[in-house]
Amino acid sequence: MPQFATAQDQRYAQALMQPALIRIIDNIRKQLEGSDWKGSYRDDMLWPPDATAEQKQQYLAIQEMLETATPEEHDQLQATLSQLPSPDHRYTLCLKKQDQQQEIDVWQLCYRLCNTEDTSEGAIAIDPRLLDLELGDIDWIALDQKAQRVVKGAFQDLD
Repeated sequence: MPQFATAQDQRYAQALMQPALIRIIDNIRKQLEGSDWKGSYRDDMLWPPDATAEQKQQYLAIQEMLETATPEEHDQLQATLSQLPSPDHRYTLCLKKQDQQQEIDVWQLCYRLCNTEDTSEGAIAIDPRLLDLELGDIDWIALDQKAQRVVKGAFQDLD
C-alpha cells in the first residue's frame, strides 16, 4: 500500500480505488482488443514476513468459510481474521506477444490514475479533478479519460 500525502488523500483514495480498478480493467480490455498482446490476470498474495504457515492456512480457510457464513458466523469469522496477519494482494496483468512476456501491476496503474502526478512513486496526492466535491461524488468522465491515458501509456511503454 502506498503512502498518501495527507489523511484526506487517503480518504479520497478509498472512494476512488474501486472505480479506478474498474476503469483500468475496462481500458486494458479495449487496448488488448486492438493489439497483438494477449492478456491474463494473476492475483498474488504477499504475506508479512512474520506470518507463519499455520496463520496463512487459517486465514485462507476463514476466507473460504465467509462465503457461506450466516450473519452471526460472519461477525465471528471477521473478528478472528482481524487477529491474523493478512496478505497484500497484487493484481498482475500478464501479457504475451509471440515470444515476449511482460507483467504490469494493475494496482500501480490505479495509483497512477488517482495521483495528481503521473506516477505511483512517492506519496500519493489524489487528483482533485477526479472528484466532484460539490456533489460528493466521482467525476466519471474525468476518471475514464485519465484511465484511457494511463493504460495507453502503459502499453506504449511495452514497445
